[in-house]
Amino acid sequence: MTALQEYQRLECTGLWRDGPEAQRREVIVSFGDATLVISETRSGRALAHWSLPATVRLPGPALPARFAPAMDAEEELEIDDEAMVAAIAKVHQLIEARRPHPGRLRRALLGGALAAVAGALVFLMPDALVRHTAASLPFAKRQEIGRAVLADLARLAGTPCASPEGQEALARLHERLLGPAGEIFVVPDGIARSLVLPGGIIVLGRALVEGADTPEVAAGEVLAADLAAAVEDPLVTVLRHAGLRATFTLLTTGDLPQGAVAGAGETLLGGERPMVAEQALIDRFAAAGVASSPYAYALDPSGESVLTLIEADPLRGRSPERPVLDDTDWVALQGVCAG
Repeated sequence: MTALQEYQRLECTGLWRDGPEAQRREVIVSFGDATLVISETRSGRALAHWSLPATVRLPGPALPARFAPAMDAEEELEIDDEAMVAAIAKVHQLIEARRPHPGRLRRALLGGALAAVAGALVFLMPDALVRHTAASLPFAKRQEIGRAVLADLARLAGTPCASPEGQEALARLHERLLGPAGEIFVVPDGIARSLVLPGGIIVLGRALVEGADTPEVAAGEVLAADLAAAVEDPLVTVLRHAGLRATFTLLTTGDLPQGAVAGAGETLLGGERPMVAEQALIDRFAAAGVASSPYAYALDPSGESVLTLIEADPLRGRSPERPVLDDTDWVALQGVCAG
């Protein structure tokens, strides 16, 4: 049954006409069994039976409400009884609720898929934006950011050592090992080995040049740092530290907001350097024509943990074709922080 039990005895008066040209007449409107019964007021004779599911409400004011047995029907009924109007509306709501909705499952599945995609974007999009931005920057901009990080790092490690002869030796060391694009700096404190910054900037600790017997130790650290930068771009770390808004600003304007790299030096110092495969490092030593044993023994004087670097030394038992640095440059490098 379509009609609701509580409305089985519901009746009211209304104005009904059986055609657009017919005179409106007062009638009795009552709920039947899934029908709306329209009857004469005096005799009670039924004039029409409207199917409740098919009954439609016509456009117009809230009261009196206008109804028709179908959208294209000529009959029309006006009701100003609020209870009857509400009853007809409730019946239609129940009918709509019981009707099959084949699109609901499709919409639910689509909504779930969209929610999953949105969730993935929330977690993945920031890192994708950071990596895309880092990959799209020209070398000059990367180096500019690297120098800003170097300035920030000075709070912890001190101002880079600036002996003119030492700086010239560092430039020749970089040219010898990695080519002209990039820079090497030595800082007085805070760094035991090395740190790689955006733009091919490598920062060495003072002990690597003052406490070593040969330049191969510093050379090995430069090669290892360069390999680590290839594994994990330091600019990605800096942009993660700067934040998504600063990264987006850099991507759209070409410049980071002022102060965006504040604390980035400490972040790089506190992070673990990416692991570099020993064989990859040995290959770099071989390509650069640098002995790996001095570097290995500087890492572990016992040689136990760096046995591969010692045994696979590409220059083992022979002299290099080209020294890492000549004696003059090596002495100047050792004194880079003395000036």
